[in-house]
Amino acid sequence: MFTEQLTSRFGARRVSTRVLLLRASDTDDRDALIKLGDKLDVETNGKWVLDRFLAETSGAPADQVWLVDAVRTLDQVKHFRDKFGDRVVHVHLTAPIGVLRERYLARKAEIREFNSYDEAREHGATESKIETLAEVADVVLETHRSSPRSLLAQATAGLGLFPREVARCVDVLVGAQYGSEGKGNICAYLAKHEKYDVLMRVGGPNAGHKVADPKYDYIQLPSGTQSNLDAKILIGAGATLSIKQVLKEISDLQLTEGRLSIDPQAIIIEDSDIEQEAGTLEVIGSTKKGVGVATARKILGRDGNKYWGSKVRLAKNIAEFKPFIRDTKVELEKAYAAGKSVLLEGTQGTDLSLHHGEYPFVTSRETTASGCLADAGIAPTRVRRVIMVMRTYPIRVGGTSGPMMHEITVEDIAARSDIPAADLHKIEVGTVSGKERRIAEFDWEQVRRAATINGVTDIALTFADYLGIDNRKAETFEELNATTRNFIERVEKVTNARVSLISKDFGKDAVIIDRRQWD
Repeated sequence: MFTEQLTSRFGARRVSTRVLLLRASDTDDRDALIKLGDKLDVETNGKWVLDRFLAETSGAPADQVWLVDAVRTLDQVKHFRDKFGDRVVHVHLTAPIGVLRERYLARKAEIREFNSYDEAREHGATESKIETLAEVADVVLETHRSSPRSLLAQATAGLGLFPREVARCVDVLVGAQYGSEGKGNICAYLAKHEKYDVLMRVGGPNAGHKVADPKYDYIQLPSGTQSNLDAKILIGAGATLSIKQVLKEISDLQLTEGRLSIDPQAIIIEDSDIEQEAGTLEVIGSTKKGVGVATARKILGRDGNKYWGSKVRLAKNIAEFKPFIRDTKVELEKAYAAGKSVLLEGTQGTDLSLHHGEYPFVTSRETTASGCLADAGIAPTRVRRVIMVMRTYPIRVGGTSGPMMHEITVEDIAARSDIPAADLHKIEVGTVSGKERRIAEFDWEQVRRAATINGVTDIALTFADYLGIDNRKAETFEELNATTRNFIERVEKVTNARVSLISKDFGKDAVIIDRRQWD
């Protein structure tokens, strides 16, 4: 119903004139209440509704949205307008007589004041003149022509509940290279220090984000979930979900239904998807978590048939997810209207993009900032910053995972940095794949292209200690070794973006230098 949409969407509180009459009476007899309403209308010239509304809502927040259901006379409307001016919006709901008759009979007996709608219309003091209210209403809505959501959009237009100005309140974080750039620690750091109101993630369980403090490997949920306990947590419609993994993270992180929202449109990975990938995608270094096959089924399965052994199931079809299912676009709109800030966390890296990476050595989704926005349902005009995370030495998943420029070894980095090779072997293992990673020299053209594709405003440079173990002690840009300072200056020139964050390993204090110049 329209009233339910208004209360659930904007937190509106409903005041019923019937309830107001009940509180003014010592009986709930239908005829007695009708007579009392008529009597009060005559005695107060209709002002009793306003007076009792003011008494009922005393002490409420000034920005609270109220729904008075329903005024029945021109005088009642006039008193509200005299008191509140243009803060009052009078919405008149109507429909053809046949529809109104059916709806009236469908009401619960205890709130149906008459035996039929025609009898109600004949009640001279109020109901017989109810349609005259359409002449003075701000909005007249024919309820048989629109869904409750469509009615809400019309009724609330211009009220500021849906903001007129598009505020740039979304920061997007993406990977610059082939994934495993250290996005998890950067997201956790920003979630803690920027105090975002909403943390959102897209992607699937084929990408893990490791966070050192509090220690956790995030596979499906945003990496700042434990770093900012006040933030709302959203999983977007473009996400690909493992039921088991999502439930594990919900349990591990003790997420309540009031904090976490999972979009009903997110696709579910089936066992058959994993089995299919296990037999076919080793050749491109896939993590084989079923994400690609599930995504393909979401496209092919629109006809309702099985593909690769399974029909499409969405998050809304999963009983265990029911307490968390909400339209995340609606949750985002609530955040926009309230002036909240959002951190959107992408997964994998720009050069794994289905469209812009080197096919076929790519993932099954669009990994750039624009792709993440599309998966989340966020307009590009909402974006405030695009933060691109890049490593000092790019990596790829072990095996035949695709081309890299000038591949090197862990031992090469050990010799250059003075970090023990044994330590590097422990670090350079995929969070999800478990495979030792391939490593290459820094590719300047790659990051230049990635910066352009993503529209980067800021860069987070990770693994600065790979350019010298002495960088682990640095607390300012000036304390980094000369090689690293020169490297960063060249990165800024090549990408036309500021290196705002500099981090070292995966430790608790991974971010060693914060050079952000953010408002």
